[in-house]
Amino acid sequence: MTDGQSEPAVTSSLRLLLIGPPGAGKGTQAARLSETYGIPAISTGDIFRENVKNGTELGVKAKEYMDAGQYVPDSLTNDLVRDRLSQPDVVDGFLLDGYPRTLQQVEELDDILGANASSLDAVIVLTADTEEVVSRLLKRSAEQGRSDDTEEVIRHRLDVYAEQTAPLIDVYAGRGLVVNVDGLGEIDEVTGRIIAALASR
Repeated sequence: MTDGQSEPAVTSSLRLLLIGPPGAGKGTQAARLSETYGIPAISTGDIFRENVKNGTELGVKAKEYMDAGQYVPDSLTNDLVRDRLSQPDVVDGFLLDGYPRTLQQVEELDDILGANASSLDAVIVLTADTEEVVSRLLKRSAEQGRSDDTEEVIRHRLDVYAEQTAPLIDVYAGRGLVVNVDGLGEIDEVTGRIIAALASR
């Protein structure tokens, strides 16, 4: 037992999903939570890169689409995620970032986890004021010299996120899994909010 003063103890078999709009700091928080709970943070981007780098059969297929500037199809993305979630390091839990993105992928994830007699413990939804996110992303694109990240492009990405992700959040909210956390503020502050929200579940 802890005395309530120490860092959160490693939680056995904690399976989390992190959702949030572009610019809400998902990548940063995923890394923080991975360290806090001792579970791997898994993003579809990382899975694609890892498989391409290692020249796996799935990676070779994914590279064909990526090189052509096309989205990797759901079926291939599902296969890559299924393969990643069969690795030994996820036995004691994981944090998914960037998957699922569609309702079909929600069903696929249910199927993958069901095959291992497991399920998600919580879905962390990072919320952020749209104007604040636009301002943050415009600042970031200016700092990184990304002239393609105009305000119009950023707002479109946020609209697409809202349109595609809202149905997913509704599904998980219906299962009582959603934990809404304000994603704006200092990095440590946001991490603290997430940990507190998970502890109170």
